[in-house]
Amino acid sequence: MLQVYRDTGTFLSSPSAALPGEIIWMDLLSPTPDERALVESRAKVRVPSIEALSEIEASSRLASDERAIYLSLPVVARGDTPDAYLTPLGLILTRQVLITVRFGPSSAIDAVANLIQAQPSLCSSAGVFTALLEVLVDRGADVLERLAGELDKVSRLVFRGNPETRRHTVRSNAALRGVLNQVGATGDRLSMARDVLLGLSRIAPFVLSLGHGWIVAEFKPRLEAVSKDVTSLNDYEGHLSNKVQFLLDAILGFISTEQNDLFKVLTVVSVIGIPPTLVAGIYGMNFKVMPELNWEWGYPFGLAVIVLSAILPYALFKWRGWI
Repeated sequence: MLQVYRDTGTFLSSPSAALPGEIIWMDLLSPTPDERALVESRAKVRVPSIEALSEIEASSRLASDERAIYLSLPVVARGDTPDAYLTPLGLILTRQVLITVRFGPSSAIDAVANLIQAQPSLCSSAGVFTALLEVLVDRGADVLERLAGELDKVSRLVFRGNPETRRHTVRSNAALRGVLNQVGATGDRLSMARDVLLGLSRIAPFVLSLGHGWIVAEFKPRLEAVSKDVTSLNDYEGHLSNKVQFLLDAILGFISTEQNDLFKVLTVVSVIGIPPTLVAGIYGMNFKVMPELNWEWGYPFGLAVIVLSAILPYALFKWRGWI
C-alpha cells in the first residue's frame, strides 16, 4: 500500500503516476513492485527490499549519497498485543521528500500523520523525519515505563507474596513458574525495545554529522534532544535488563529452595522409617528359638521398641534443626 502526504495536510492513496507535485512524505506498507517502481521514478531514489532493511551492519543501516540519506532500524509491530514482533523500517530522506518503507503496522506512523496535520511547521521532509524520531522515542519511553511497572508487580509478588501460598510447596512452585513466565515475557518485550533504541541511537547523530543545509536550524536542536533522550532510555533499559536478570535468578532460587525442602522432608521421613523397619524385620524372622517368642510382654515390648526407634531419630533431627 502506498500513502502520499502533501504539504497541504492531506493523504492520497493512489498508484497513479500523476502524483501531486508538493509531496513531503511517501509511506510504503508491504509495497508491490509497481508501487516501488512508482516511488523510485518519482523520488529518484532506490527503495530497499526487506532483506536489505533487515541487515544489522551499521554500514547497511546508515548510508548516504549525493541525493538521499538511507536509514533503517527495527520497530515493534502490534506492540499493544501479545503478538508483538520486530519488523524493519526503512527511511529515505531527501531535501524534498521522506520515504518510509515498512512491512508491518506501526502506530508511530499513524501518530506522526496526525501530528503533522496539527503542526504546519512540520510540513517538510526534515520536519516529518524529526517528528517520526520523536514519536518513536516517546513510544519507547512509554514501553519502558509499562515494563518497569510490570517488573515492580512481579518483584512484590516474588518477595512479598502470600505466606499461605508459600507454605504449600506444590502451589508455591506452580505460582513461581507462572511468575517465571511473566518475567520471561517481559524480558522478551524488553529485548525488542533494546533493538529499537539501538537503531534510534545511531540515526540522529549520523544525520546531524552529514551537515546538510536543508535540515534547518529549527530541527537540529530537536534531533540533538532525540539523541540525548535515546541515551537516557538506553541507560534505563540497562537497569530494567539487570532487574529482569535479578528476578529470574531469584525465582529460580526460590524454586530450587522449595524443591530442596521437599527432598529434605522425604529424606527425613525415609531415615526415620528405617529403624522401625529394622526392628520389625528382626522380630518377623521365623526362628524356633527366640527369647521373646513365649514372653507375655513380648508383643508390647516389640511395639514399644518400634515406636521408640522412630521417635529417637525424629528428636535428633529436631534438636539439630534439620526439620
